[in-house]
Amino acid sequence: MTTVGDIYRLIDRFAPFRTAMDFDNSGLLAGAEETPVRRALLSLDITPDVVREASERSAQLIVSHHPVIFHPLRALRPGTAPYLLAQAGIAAVCAHTNLDLAPGGVNDCLAERLGLRGVRALKESGGLAEALLGETAKEYAPREFAQFVKAALGCGGLFYADGGRAVSRVGLCGGAGGEYLYEAAERGCQAFVTGEAKHHELTDAETLGVTLVAAGHFRTEDVVIPPLLERLKKEFPEVEFLRAERSHCPENYL
Repeated sequence: MTTVGDIYRLIDRFAPFRTAMDFDNSGLLAGAEETPVRRALLSLDITPDVVREASERSAQLIVSHHPVIFHPLRALRPGTAPYLLAQAGIAAVCAHTNLDLAPGGVNDCLAERLGLRGVRALKESGGLAEALLGETAKEYAPREFAQFVKAALGCGGLFYADGGRAVSRVGLCGGAGGEYLYEAAERGCQAFVTGEAKHHELTDAETLGVTLVAAGHFRTEDVVIPPLLERLKKEFPEVEFLRAERSHCPENYL
C-alpha cells in the first residue's frame, strides 16, 4: 500500500524540500507519513472547500503548491483548512518554492505554456533557477503579446506595462516575481511575465522598455498542477490522483 511518506519522498526526489527558500514552509504539514493513500487530490491551494471536497471524495491526502500553514498558528479555529484537515484525518503535502525552483516545476511549466524556446536561467540560487528566459516563436507588439499571454493562460483579465518595443525575448517567474524585472532588462528581454507586479515595477518597466505582464498569481502557477498530476499517476498507478474541482482562481474582473 502506498503511503503519504512514499508520495512525499517521490516529490522530494525531483523537487527537494531542502531547497525551499528560507521564508517558506514546505513539506508534510498535516498527517502522518505512514498513512495509507488510495485517493489523493491535487490543488494549488488548500482552502476549506478543497478539504471538504477531499473528505467527500474519501481522499486521504491533498498535495498542494501553496502551504496550508504558512505563518505560525496562534489558534486552531473551526472552519479553517488546518482545522478541517485534522478533523477529517487528511494529510497535506505542500511543495512550494522547492517546486518553483525544480526542473519541470512551476517556471518550466509556465515557459512551456508560453511556447518559449531556448529556455534558460534568468537568475540562479544555489544552482537552481529562480526565474527563466527564452525566445518566442514569433515577434509580438506589446499589446499583442499581452493578449497572447491572456489566451495561453486562460486569464479572466490581466494588466501590463507597455515597453514600447517588439517582443521576442521573454523573462518569467510564476507568482509574485516582479522583482526579477531588472534582471530581465539586463539580459535583453523585451517582456517579462509574472503573476503580480507593484506600481513602481510597472513604471520602471516602461522606463526600461520591458513589457511587464501581470497575469495573476493563480494563472501563472496553476500550470504546474496537470503535469504533477500525471507524474504522480505514473509513479503510483494504484493510487487515484484527482484534480480538486473546487480549486479555482479567486480573481474576478469587471
